[in-house]
Amino acid sequence: MKVLSKGQYYGSMNFEQEINGIILSEYDYSASKTEWHYHENPYLMYVLGGDLFDINKKNKTGCSAGNLLLHNWDEPHFNEKHSSYSRGFHVEFERSWFKQKQLDINLWEGSQLIKNPKSHHLLAKIYFEFKCQDIYSNISIELLLFQLCESIESEKAIVSKDEPQWMNALREILHQNNQNLSLNHLSNILGVHPAHLSRAVPKYLKTTLGDYARQQKIKIALVFLLNSKLSLTEIAYASGFSDQSHFIRVFKMYIGLTPSQFRNKK
Repeated sequence: MKVLSKGQYYGSMNFEQEINGIILSEYDYSASKTEWHYHENPYLMYVLGGDLFDINKKNKTGCSAGNLLLHNWDEPHFNEKHSSYSRGFHVEFERSWFKQKQLDINLWEGSQLIKNPKSHHLLAKIYFEFKCQDIYSNISIELLLFQLCESIESEKAIVSKDEPQWMNALREILHQNNQNLSLNHLSNILGVHPAHLSRAVPKYLKTTLGDYARQQKIKIALVFLLNSKLSLTEIAYASGFSDQSHFIRVFKMYIGLTPSQFRNKK
């Protein structure tokens, strides 16, 4: 079985950058199907465009634009492309980097889709700096990577035993639905009293329901900004915002840039 060493991926590399044990790269995926292989380092793959499947011995995971996939090291897998064009952004970690940053590398075992919108926001900021490449980019990337790893560790940490089973159902609703949701509507779908729902949300989502929903809308908007020729007004409505001005204001609050600044990254 083929082993891909540090910085190796299938496809055509557009650009690569290495910063103190981290390798960032952008690739066009050309092959319709890769051979079975594994990587010597853990890495994140953010799908910038197109559709593909990631297949390992346990799962077949569909990945479309905007999906963020954590790949374990030493885990055999292969990819199938299901669109004529696809590309991705990789963040690869040398294992010694986790020890240097006092992060728990054991939490990075096992490949999975990362769904928390906060992680997607941090990845988008990293990608912006990767494309920007000015004198502040390297230090910004290093700080953002540490925040991203903490966010992913929090998502992968063992769920508290007292967390109700319906919390996962609530997360899925928030991840898939970009429309306005009322407390009563969620209560009816989940079969949970509104008062119980109100108390549980900040405890287990670590934020308010409205904040989490806004984060998810920005996560959706990022995909359009990366790959679409839609106007900002069209993106605002497609992402679930009531108007363009509201979209711009909320986007800047979470990403630190206006949608136009993010879209026009150099």
